[in-house]
Amino acid sequence: MRLQGKTAIVTGAGSGFGAGIAHKFLIEGAQVMLADINYEAARNVAEEYGGVGQRVDVADGASVQHMIDKATELMGDIDILVNNAGVTHLPAPMEDVSEDDFDRVFAVNCKSVYYTAKSVLPLMKARGTGAILNIASTAGVSPRPNLNWYNSSKGWMNTATKAMAIELAPHGIRVNAVNPVAGDTPLLASFLGEDTPERRDAFLSTIPLGRFSMPEDIANAACYLCSDEASLVTGVCMEVDGGRCI
Repeated sequence: MRLQGKTAIVTGAGSGFGAGIAHKFLIEGAQVMLADINYEAARNVAEEYGGVGQRVDVADGASVQHMIDKATELMGDIDILVNNAGVTHLPAPMEDVSEDDFDRVFAVNCKSVYYTAKSVLPLMKARGTGAILNIASTAGVSPRPNLNWYNSSKGWMNTATKAMAIELAPHGIRVNAVNPVAGDTPLLASFLGEDTPERRDAFLSTIPLGRFSMPEDIANAACYLCSDEASLVTGVCMEVDGGRCI
């Protein structure tokens, strides 16, 4: 029960890593708001694991503020925020990615962190405590060809994490990131372009431990970084990648 008495918001919690993180936090004793643009998915996960479902469009500032307001109404003070929601574009040469896809990737993967910071930081600063976890990607550390703008958005996430950590440390707020290797989640097909056994095998050949990440892998790292066990850990971008970035 490492998160006993804590309250947490997890975005993108309707599936994949977000659902796994929310489940782990609930097991460890936290109250959790599971937020997702797909409210039905968030509600279904909440009904299965616990917590409360909430619709949010993380690329819309008013929607994010409504999520924070609802969380404080239902749970009180917010101890933990996990910026997990993310999207990618299909593999393509960088010049062939549409402007709409580029804008969507940076709105969901990057500007969302700006919006959540604007909404939650005044609350955390007033209390002098808080933990923020950003879900980045090994793509931001060791980029893959034809995912250039997604790679760039996750590199931004790693830099933002360190910049946030150094600025917020005097306020008692820790900020860390997890860099997962691609997981067996709904986004995998988008990374591969086409989910075939051949493409899976080619991708797996680049991971020394020989498997994709699972939601549980990322959830375990997230639980540690957001718990009091990591009270001296801030500005860390932890690779959970089976050796992919070595």
